[in-house]
Amino acid sequence: MTFFEQQHQARQETRKLVFLFVLAVLAIVVAVNLAMALLWTFKFGSHHGVLRQYPRGFFATNTFITLLLIGGGTLIQTFNLRDGGDAVALMAGGRIVSPASGDLQERRLLNVVEEMALASGIACPKVYLLEQEDAINAFAAGYNQNEAVVAVTRGTLNRLTRDELQGVIGHEFSHILNGDMRLNIHLIGVLFGIQMIAGFGQQLMGVGRYWSSRDDKGPPWQLVLLMAGLLLFVVGYIGIFFGRLIKSAVSRQREFLADASAVQFTRNPEGIGGALRKIGGLTDGKKIGSQINHPNAEQLSHLFLGSARPNLLSGWFATHPPLAERLKRIYGRSMSTLEAPELTTPHAASVERMADLPFTTSATAATSGLADAAAVSTPTPIAGGSLTPSLEFGNSSGKTSSLSPQLDGAVRDPVAACAVVYALLLGEGAERDSQLALLNQEAPQQAALTTYLAESIAQLPLSARLPLVDLAAPALRQLAQPERDKMLALADQLIAADNRITLAEFVLQTILTRRLAPRAGRLVPIRFNRLAELSGDVAVLLSLVAHVAAPASHADAVGARLAAFLRGTQACSELKLAAQDYCDGASLGFARVKLALDHVNQLAPLAKPQLVKALLAVADDGAELQIASADILRAICAGIEAPIPPAVAATYHAYPWQFDN
Repeated sequence: MTFFEQQHQARQETRKLVFLFVLAVLAIVVAVNLAMALLWTFKFGSHHGVLRQYPRGFFATNTFITLLLIGGGTLIQTFNLRDGGDAVALMAGGRIVSPASGDLQERRLLNVVEEMALASGIACPKVYLLEQEDAINAFAAGYNQNEAVVAVTRGTLNRLTRDELQGVIGHEFSHILNGDMRLNIHLIGVLFGIQMIAGFGQQLMGVGRYWSSRDDKGPPWQLVLLMAGLLLFVVGYIGIFFGRLIKSAVSRQREFLADASAVQFTRNPEGIGGALRKIGGLTDGKKIGSQINHPNAEQLSHLFLGSARPNLLSGWFATHPPLAERLKRIYGRSMSTLEAPELTTPHAASVERMADLPFTTSATAATSGLADAAAVSTPTPIAGGSLTPSLEFGNSSGKTSSLSPQLDGAVRDPVAACAVVYALLLGEGAERDSQLALLNQEAPQQAALTTYLAESIAQLPLSARLPLVDLAAPALRQLAQPERDKMLALADQLIAADNRITLAEFVLQTILTRRLAPRAGRLVPIRFNRLAELSGDVAVLLSLVAHVAAPASHADAVGARLAAFLRGTQACSELKLAAQDYCDGASLGFARVKLALDHVNQLAPLAKPQLVKALLAVADDGAELQIASADILRAICAGIEAPIPPAVAATYHAYPWQFDN
């Protein structure tokens, strides 16, 4: 099933969620009215043997208060989670892992997350650590892949090998790519609302405990309030019942899908399989397994890799499928559990971590540790020098080059990451002079660092430019929104320094805006269900890619561009575009292209794959996909919030994107 089909299915699951929510509300309303009727009978049961009539509006008032509590609770919790993944991670007791962290276990975790982000073509998510949790578990959360977070427990770092950790992160990336996260956050708000009645019952019991007035007619009010609170508390557990039912209805099958995706991402069933087998081993032995001890674990249980709380019942109400069934689907046969190692000390973790490093006798590698030690002990403008072998970038020529330690450290520090963005935008000659003058005026503390980093970037192949932005994304998202806005505004000024915008500048500006602007990660309403509704905008995007695929240096640039455009129209059978719909260079202004991207981003998920297929057909002339074409396709995919096609991803890593640690 494709990414777009998964998005569509996630929206369909939302309808199921709404239906079950309505059922839960109706059940709670009926139960509350019955409870209040019993209390009325208990307090004013009879007058001279005749049952006193319920006052006018009695049931309507009960219903109104019940709906107010449920609706109010849902709205309040949804508002509290407005920050998306960050709010959920903090709710679970997580702390953010700095991209510049020198902790060896955290460094390995960050590297694995970065590998997955680069391979999938999405912004690298923030990483959180649940420091107090010894179990093996993890979750992904957020409203959108541009503001997603990945959180893992300390037990996950201590008990899993690198391959197993990679399988767990691959599982969570499936939830990011398949549109599960938004549904899961909505589910938190809904469940909080339908469980508000139990909380209200507890409050009534507290009031009744201190109520001192008496009424000679019927039982004392103190007893009535205590009984009312107890009844509402019991009724509130209808919310728990429906909460478990809703979670199991929308999440269990998606766990199977995420397990399969983890195997697909890592090409190694022993990754996610080994992690689940260790969870099973801990459950059979020390009862640790995947259990989360945080007070909010029940509310968040549907987010986690494994069952965060013991299952109420093993069937309908389990939030996760049985481990045995998950393992059987991964391996194709029944598998035994594995005994997970004890929690390691920091020293033991360091030794285990160093065992993953390659052994070499080269002079360069032998001295790199000394350089890193000097970087740590001597204050520098860049926080957290490289503690690990650098990432290698491949290009079409078959050559590789690595990030310098300075550049590797810069992408992990918020302030230095801004300088990386500025360095990517520096031009040549007079343009560069005006850009540096602007930097000295607007960001003098970063001007020298920008120039310094630009020298390192110049040594990298073109295929490394956009992945650098992905690597820097977690650090940039640590900036407060006003600081992000300032960085984006300065980037726009650097782009406009020569009064024109190049393809590289357009690509970078599009990706930065989609991932860091104030509205990044927010829900984009669906306004168009079919690609045919946006024929003009599609023609603009196809023409843009055609201009890039056949540059002016081409022997017959005009003819080649038109031929490329027509290849795209043939791949998009739904559209009735022809040669006259092709847009020449003069009509492809920045504003027009940006408007087209905004419109296409409002397409229904199942309408986007055909567009991506058509764009790829324009760029694919039978030869190797060029970096410029891959860049523009990557920018368009970022603009419409779609993963990049495998052919585009392959252009950025002709050699595997793999950290050595």
